[in-house]
Amino acid sequence: MGRWKCCLCSRAADPLMLLLVLALGCNPSTAATASPSVPHVKPSYSFGRTFLGLDKCNACIGTSICKKFFKEEIRFDTWLSSHLKLPPSSLLSYSGNYTDDAKSWRLVDITRLTSKYQHDRADKRICTSLLKSKSCSLERALRRTQRFQKWLRAKRLTPDLVQGLSSPMLRCPSQRLLDRIVRRYAEVPDAGSVYMDHLTDRDKLRLLYTLAVNSHPILLQIFPSVEGWPFPRYLGSCGRLVVSASTRPLRDFFGAAPEVAADLALQLLAVLRSMANNDLNYFFYFTHVDAGTFGVFSNGHLFIRDASTLGIIDKEEGSQLIDGQQEYKDIFSCLTVDCQSAFVSCDSIREKHSLVMVCQDLLPKLLTGKFLPPVQERIDAFLQRCARGLGDDGGANEAMAELAEILKPLRSCDSRFAYRYPDCRYSDKF
Repeated sequence: MGRWKCCLCSRAADPLMLLLVLALGCNPSTAATASPSVPHVKPSYSFGRTFLGLDKCNACIGTSICKKFFKEEIRFDTWLSSHLKLPPSSLLSYSGNYTDDAKSWRLVDITRLTSKYQHDRADKRICTSLLKSKSCSLERALRRTQRFQKWLRAKRLTPDLVQGLSSPMLRCPSQRLLDRIVRRYAEVPDAGSVYMDHLTDRDKLRLLYTLAVNSHPILLQIFPSVEGWPFPRYLGSCGRLVVSASTRPLRDFFGAAPEVAADLALQLLAVLRSMANNDLNYFFYFTHVDAGTFGVFSNGHLFIRDASTLGIIDKEEGSQLIDGQQEYKDIFSCLTVDCQSAFVSCDSIREKHSLVMVCQDLLPKLLTGKFLPPVQERIDAFLQRCARGLGDDGGANEAMAELAEILKPLRSCDSRFAYRYPDCRYSDKF
């Protein structure tokens, strides 16, 4: 066998060739044949079905954005590099980057329906309660349930098919709301009809599973931001991961400058007002709020970041559940909550419900200690009265108008508030 020989005579000035020669142990003093080219191997993420939750499908959200993950058009780091390993699967949410052309990137939020611990616990509950086994095919187990068999036979999503699900959005369902869910369900290519003929058995199980575990991605789909709803844009899902436009949680702004705090508080009031009074006559209310419920885009615009605790009452049709249907329980009722948890009655929700929650848990953290004494005292007095329920001093709209009157003069008009600048220089509306 002949010896492979290299020659540096014509490439003496090429340092890369020199390194290659030395690495291969070539003899630079002898003639040689050209070495074959070595293809550059691009480091990449090693996506696993388990990390994405694809191994659990069709007990999952969907697969509409999986190609983006596998083509590395969605990445889990802020450096736009694929050298890093995937983040821990135990996290509830991740910051990522998204591209359509591999040139321009934008920030996205990548979230799970619930924590990995809760997912694993629910999966185990499905197997043990339905098949008496520690592990099983989730799809096979859920397909055998009485509820899903009713879904398979149904032509239309009706209130009896969602009775007993723990999602606040479905505590007081109307046929109009359920039709909107089917018509705008974005995980199927040919949505548009209120009838479920275009949904396969697989699609029906994914929709039912998502509604049972966390209705957040469904709300983003049926009330899209492009129509003016205060939610981030839904980009798609893969397995048990949801991808949406990125926002910073409101907690990041608790230490913000006074004019920023005043602006965000006014936006928060505007969101609550639009959720209670809108053209579609849906009344949205929160069952819980915390520092991560609301988020802020890079242009300063405030949105609802986590819609999982939003309930909806149809002011046109009302709730169409009959007595006793809310108390119905099955395995789908218990995937994320204790099966013994009592539902809040639709009739107990008042107009001031969400405002009182915000006055108790968010506005004090945003506004306390930010302004000069006369103004601060007025704000503190209002928040204390609001947190106690506002008494009989009028409705939510009147209360919000009272606080807005205090806050509006405290805002400023500059480039930090890009969502209303420079319009705010020419109009009091902004």
